Amino acid sequence: MEMRAMVNTTIDRTFRQTNLTNESPEYLAKREELRLAEIELMRQRERVAELRRHLPQGALIQHYQFEEGPRDLDGVDAPVRTVRLSELFTKPNRSLVIYHLMYGKRQTKACPMCTAWLDGANGVAHHLAQNLDFAVVAAADIPTLRAHARTRGWDRLRLLSAGKSTFKYDLGSEDREGHQDSTISVFTRDADGSVRHFYSAHPRMAPDIQERGIDLLAPIWHFMDLTPQGRGDWYTSLDYGTTVPARQNDAA
Repeated sequence: MEMRAMVNTTIDRTFRQTNLTNESPEYLAKREELRLAEIELMRQRERVAELRRHLPQGALIQHYQFEEGPRDLDGVDAPVRTVRLSELFTKPNRSLVIYHLMYGKRQTKACPMCTAWLDGANGVAHHLAQNLDFAVVAAADIPTLRAHARTRGWDRLRLLSAGKSTFKYDLGSEDREGHQDSTISVFTRDADGSVRHFYSAHPRMAPDIQERGIDLLAPIWHFMDLTPQGRGDWYTSLDYGTTVPARQNDAA
């Protein structure tokens, strides 16, 4: 006898996620409780996004200048050209998102966490480009920044050095002594070409929340949160590089 599909149907007041027939009542009850919590989380994210979209008009921003190397990451690092913040917008009515990479000045090694975020951004850069402009700004000089980008394969990211500008300090990703912080910033451009700051966020959300403020930029921890092991105290590292371990049957 053919079994009736259960997935995406409500049976005994439980919205079923699979067609498995041997899930226990205890499991199904807790999974339903979790489903309702997931729905509320989704709606809360949408409420937060709406609050963000309706922020009042932001402050006007000066014409910061950055340094940029050639488009081909695998080529030489010269010539280095100067590009203004306003020139990073490629079309009207598009937002510009800048990730402030913790690298340069007092940060003598690239931040592993920032690197992980940008690994992901490079992978989805072609999707982002359909809706917004994206760039990476670091305190490191162009040769140093591009050398790190080569080790990661960031061939689809626009890489900029802040040079001598106060951009990173003004946006809160650098202090007076040159210590760096990871930051995400969003800018808009008025019809007359003026650039405005729209939004910035840092890992620190409060005195007791030091590292969770920009979690949504990377799926790594969301995948981990799906598992019974969770994220634990795992932290990204540059030591394991970009190589994925061999599958068990590949190594045999």
